[in-house]
Amino acid sequence: MENERDRFGEKMKLLERAREDIYFAAKDRELIEKLKALLKKVEGEQARDRDLACPKCAGKLESYTFMGFFLDRCQACGGMWLDKGELEGILREASRSRLGAAIERFLARHQGMSGGRRN
Repeated sequence: MENERDRFGEKMKLLERAREDIYFAAKDRELIEKLKALLKKVEGEQARDRDLACPKCAGKLESYTFMGFFLDRCQACGGMWLDKGELEGILREASRSRLGAAIERFLARHQGMSGGRRN
């Protein structure tokens, strides 16, 4: 009888963890969609002036703007390339917005999970 209670309790813990994982996966998808909405493809003369090859696979890079910064994305491998200082600038801008709070929570959650799973 005691063994059955232990198994039931373990199943409940697993169910709780699964529900938590599903909840946070949905929140992560929402955050990613919000970030994708900020990514705009650069068209016209500016895009033609920046005819670059991907440093990873030699595919063609397309130019995008994200929060006022120019990013280059490879058409072939999907890699995203930034110039010096752009990552720091993007993080600085993101931390000033409402989206910054969501990103901070997202990063804190993932940093907490890297040290081991919470019980």
